[in-house]
Amino acid sequence: MMSKRKFVLTLTLAFLTLPAAVLYAENPAITISITDRGLTATGAVIGISLAAFGSSIAQAIGLFAACNSIARNPQVCQKITSTLIVGLAMIESLCIYAFLLCLGLLVSQKMFF
Repeated sequence: MMSKRKFVLTLTLAFLTLPAAVLYAENPAITISITDRGLTATGAVIGISLAAFGSSIAQAIGLFAACNSIARNPQVCQKITSTLIVGLAMIESLCIYAFLLCLGLLVSQKMFF
């Protein structure tokens, strides 16, 4: 079975090398038209996807640590819960900022509104 590092390396190389066969072929069977609007939409999708992924991982780690802390010391449950809620709100605000940035990119290209 492949290790995680080898799998990520193989996947990265595949994403970097497979499009080259189409882009640099002398007589391509498929013509690719890259426009500013298409690149903007792709960038917005990738941006919001990474922001959602990163914030969900951070929230899961924070919730895991809070649950462990409450299990070890139940007397401080109220203090840990209030701190957790503030921390989760800050993490979620980063994802909302990324969403607004991506929405701004799409609006600037007149893809929405």
